[in-house]
Amino acid sequence: MPIFVLDSGGLSRLAERSQRTSALLAALRREELWPPLVPGPVLIECLTGHSGRDANVNRLLRTCNVEERVSEVLARRAAALRFAARRGSAVDALVVASAEPDGVVLTSDVRDLRALAAHSHGVIVERA
Repeated sequence: MPIFVLDSGGLSRLAERSQRTSALLAALRREELWPPLVPGPVLIECLTGHSGRDANVNRLLRTCNVEERVSEVLARRAAALRFAARRGSAVDALVVASAEPDGVVLTSDVRDLRALAAHSHGVIVERA
């Protein structure tokens, strides 16, 4: 079973309370892709520190596997991906590295993440 990873755009999109996201969450559970991995630094990009504004994301995060620590090996792999792609943020590179090998990333920023994934070990990037 491939690993399923969310970046800030994917997390924010899935936190929306709509019929579309409810259907997508149900499909992910049926396909046994839930719960996803969320690298801790992703939270920096999608949270504000305000409990009211962050409520939907926080609710969704309770159902996710948040990876609190970044190992040196993973950080070095993310650095190599970012160098090879010549684009994307450090957090984007970490998301793709976390999905290796052969994982799936859900994002709203397909351009940068697909550029990083082109240098990865089988990572697929899907639009949220």
